[in-house]
Amino acid sequence: MITFKNVFVSRRPGQGTGNVSKGSSKTAAAAAAAAQSDRSSQVTPVERDDPNEEEDTNYTQFDLSIDTVNVTLSFTKWLNGKGLLRDVEVKGIRGVIDRTHVHWSNNDLDPKSYRHEHNPGDFEIDSFKMEDVLVTVYQPNNFRPFSVSIFSCSLPRLRKQWLFYDFLSANMMTGSFDNSLFTIHPRQTHSYTGAQLNNGVEENGKPNPWKKHSRIRIDGLNIDHLNRGVQGPFSWIHEGTVDIVADIMFPADNDESLAKVMSDFYDRLEATVTSNQCQPVPGRHHYEGRPEAPTSPHDDKRFLVMDLRVHLNNVRAVVPLFTRELSYINNALIRPIVAYINSRRTFIPVNCRLVKQVSDFDGSWTIFDSGLMDDLSAAVGLPVN
Repeated sequence: MITFKNVFVSRRPGQGTGNVSKGSSKTAAAAAAAAQSDRSSQVTPVERDDPNEEEDTNYTQFDLSIDTVNVTLSFTKWLNGKGLLRDVEVKGIRGVIDRTHVHWSNNDLDPKSYRHEHNPGDFEIDSFKMEDVLVTVYQPNNFRPFSVSIFSCSLPRLRKQWLFYDFLSANMMTGSFDNSLFTIHPRQTHSYTGAQLNNGVEENGKPNPWKKHSRIRIDGLNIDHLNRGVQGPFSWIHEGTVDIVADIMFPADNDESLAKVMSDFYDRLEATVTSNQCQPVPGRHHYEGRPEAPTSPHDDKRFLVMDLRVHLNNVRAVVPLFTRELSYINNALIRPIVAYINSRRTFIPVNCRLVKQVSDFDGSWTIFDSGLMDDLSAAVGLPVN
């Protein structure tokens, strides 16, 4: 194991190609601040191939100080093109995540176009642990700064090609997002334990198609994280909190022998999802989403199933005087309903089920490029930003 102390990591314009240097976090932070000041006054030219070319700053920038980084190297993994790192443990992260320069085009964005293309040497870490993380996030469009912290995090593996999927399937993660506590942990029921789920065998002796069952929970999230900048009725809500509970079933690893045994099960699961995108059940806030059919028989037909519960608490809304989203009749009908909600301590539950192909997470780093944002928005009847 190799231990690094007092590591400073920065990603800002004008730094040129990536480099590593020895020094202290204080001197590195001072140099980063000086470079930022010089760039704002346009004194120092930016290092690039074409000096006349304007540098693209449309990316997430950050300045982070890390107290301790423990790494274990594996030359076998390196020779196999899976990176040099085997085990990684990170402790004590402080700093700033700056997304104020990020902007999107007005054209319709295809989430798949943002997925990472696999390259030889992309890391595949066998064990990843992180604790004591506290950073300040600055979002674009003058959104208020807020803090994000991770108290403790343990991942059985972390792959660059499956970054978002591996964080979803964490063994354990606790933290806070804008002072709203969140956690990822094994789902508990009164009928069986997590240990019985992980052995891969059901009670009747047949292979279990599910590798693990996890629960993601976030309590008291401010509504402005979900509806700021969107269009339509959901943007009318200006006050309130959201409780989110998601129970996720992760499929077993794609082993050939298991895949042959469970192919019929996955065919039945795919057949039970009757809608191409989303079909609401009349009289209920319920949704089942169907992934696109595999394009070839060699495609991965494993599915991730998510049961989602969203609770809107104490919401307050303002209906615009003139709005194109509603007809004249609906406009007259909606105002008494909004007035009633504003005068009561309301609780609005929304339940839905999402079924996604695991291949949708191949190359995905965020909730957007996996297509999960579009599916969630369609599931709960909310517009997509």
